[in-house]
Amino acid sequence: MTETLLCPRNLAFELYEVLDAEALTRREHFADHSRETFDAAIGTARTIAEKYFAPHNRKSDEHEPQYVNGEAVLIPEVKPAVDAFIEAGFHNAQRSFDDGGMQLPNLLSRACFAHFQSANIATSSYPMLSMGASHLIEAFGSDEQKQRFLQPMLEGRFFGTMALTEPHAGSSLSDIRTRAEPASDGSYRLKGNKIFISGGDHPLSENIVHMVLAKLPDAPPGVKGISLFIVPKFLVNDDGSLGERNDVLLAGLFHKMGWRGTTSTALNFGDNGNCVGYLVGEPHKGLAYMFQMMNEARIGVGMGAIMLGYAGYLYSLNYARERPQGRLPDGKDPASTQVPIIEHTDVKRMLLMQKAYVEGAFDLGLYSARLVDDEHTAESDEERRNAGELLDLLTPIVKSWPSEYCLKANELAIQILGGHGYTREYPVEQYYRDNRLNPIHEGTHGIQSLDLLGRKLMQNKGAGLRQLLGLIQASCARAAEYDSLTALRQPLEQHIARLTSVTQALLGDLAAGKVNQALANSALYLKVFGHAVIGWRWLEQALRAERGLAEGNPADADFYRGKLQAARYFLTWEVPACAHELAILDARDDTCLTMQDAWF
Repeated sequence: MTETLLCPRNLAFELYEVLDAEALTRREHFADHSRETFDAAIGTARTIAEKYFAPHNRKSDEHEPQYVNGEAVLIPEVKPAVDAFIEAGFHNAQRSFDDGGMQLPNLLSRACFAHFQSANIATSSYPMLSMGASHLIEAFGSDEQKQRFLQPMLEGRFFGTMALTEPHAGSSLSDIRTRAEPASDGSYRLKGNKIFISGGDHPLSENIVHMVLAKLPDAPPGVKGISLFIVPKFLVNDDGSLGERNDVLLAGLFHKMGWRGTTSTALNFGDNGNCVGYLVGEPHKGLAYMFQMMNEARIGVGMGAIMLGYAGYLYSLNYARERPQGRLPDGKDPASTQVPIIEHTDVKRMLLMQKAYVEGAFDLGLYSARLVDDEHTAESDEERRNAGELLDLLTPIVKSWPSEYCLKANELAIQILGGHGYTREYPVEQYYRDNRLNPIHEGTHGIQSLDLLGRKLMQNKGAGLRQLLGLIQASCARAAEYDSLTALRQPLEQHIARLTSVTQALLGDLAAGKVNQALANSALYLKVFGHAVIGWRWLEQALRAERGLAEGNPADADFYRGKLQAARYFLTWEVPACAHELAILDARDDTCLTMQDAWF
C-alpha cells in the first residue's frame, strides 16, 4: 500500500515500542484508555485528514486567501475540513471527559494531529493556533474571561491567534510600541500595529480572539513591561451573544512563498480610538504568560516541519520505486530493461538521508509530547519536575532541528524527482516552499541558538542538561550489550565527550562575562547539540529494532533492518561530521564576530 501522510508501522513502532504509550493508561488520568482507543483515535484522524484536508492542499496553495472589502476570503474547502476536525473532537483531544474532551495523552494528541499537518499544513494551522490561545486563557485568564471567551473556543465557535510581531521590531519584542490605556469600565483601549499574524482574519468561526502583547502607560522598559490582552474581533455581550465589531482592522494580507492557505495578516488596533481589550493576569507579566503558547507553538512548528519532510520523503520513495531509468554501472547491455531509480546507489543515499532526518525528528517530536504527559501526570513531584526541565532544554531543538533538516529532506525529495520535482505538477516543490517558513517563524534559528546556549543550558542550575547527559549515557550502556551496535554507539559517545568539553568551556566564558564571544557561533552549537540529541534518539530506535528482530514478528524484519540502517547512516555519517563545527566552537573562532559592516 502506498503511504502518503505517514507510515502507520513507524507510528506504531514509536508509540508502542519506543515510547511505551500503553504505560500511560496505568495512570489514573488515562485509565479509561487502551491501545484500542488510541488506535481508534489515530484511525479517525487519518480518515478525516485524507478525506477533508489532503484533497485541497494544492488548491489552497494555488488560490491563496484574498482581501475583499476588508475581510479575508478563503477557498470553500477549508471550512468543511476544519468543521470535521472540530466535530470529531480533536480540538479538545487532551481536555477531560468532564469538560467534553477526549482526555487523550499529549503523545496521542500529537500523533493524531501529525496526520492533519502532513495532509495540509495550512488548513491545520487554524485549529492549532486556536488550541494554543485557548490553553493560554485557561491557564491565566479570569473566570469571567473563561466564560466569555474560552467556552466558545472549546465549542469551536470562536478561534484564536497570538499577535506579537510589529513592523519596526520584528523578533525584538522588548521594542514593541502597541499601547493599552485603562478605561473606566476596567477594560483597556489598545492602539498599535501587528504584522505576520497567522489566522488573524478568516470566515471559519463566529469570532476571533486575538492574544495581544502591549504595554501599559506605566510599563517599565524592555520585556519586563509587556502585558497580555484579549482583543476579540467582535465584542461579546454579557449573555454570550456577539456585540458590535471591535476596532480591529485587517489592513492587508501578506503574499507568501509557501504555506499560502493560512492567512498572514497585518492588523491595526485602535485606528478609531476604540479597540477594547481585556488584561490577562497581572500587568507586565504578559511575555511570561505568552511563552506558554509560544513554547507550545514551537513544538507544533517542529512537528509541522517534520510532517512536511515526511510527506516529501514518502512521495519521493514511492516515485523512486515506480520510475524506471537507466541501468546499474555494471549493466552494459543497452537492450536490457531499465531499473527503478531506487536501485541506483545515489538515489538510495538521498532516500536514506531523508529517512534518517525525518524519522529521527519524528521520534524526537513524539518524545517531547511524552515529556508533556510526564510533566502533568507522572506519579511523583520529582518525575514531573524532571520532565518539565528536560522539555524546556529540548524545546529549541524540537523547533529548530527539524526546521533545518526536514527542509533538507524536502530538497532531496525534489532532487530524486529530477526535473519533475522542480515542476508544479508534483507536490514536492510545495512541501519545500511550505517548509521554508519553519526556520523563520516562532523564533528563528539564531534566536533558538541563543536561547539554548545563553539560557536553557544553565536553567535550574543545569538540571535539564544533567538529565539529558545521563539519559544518553544510559542508552549507550544498554547499547554496549549488543556487539552489532558498537559501530553506532562509539561515534555518539565520542561526540558527547567532545560536546561536553566544549559546552563547559563556553559556559565558563559566559560566567566570566564574555557574552558576545561565547555566543558568537551559537548557531553552530545548536547544530552539534541537535545532532547529539537526534543521534541519541536513533540509538534508542536501534535498540528497539534489535529487540524486534530477536523477539518480534518475522514479517517486520525488513522494517527493523531499515531502522538499523538509518541509525547506522546518521550515527556513522552525520554525527562524526560535526567534528569541524566542534573545533570552531572550541577555538572560539571570531571570523563572524569581527567582521565589519564596511568590509561587505
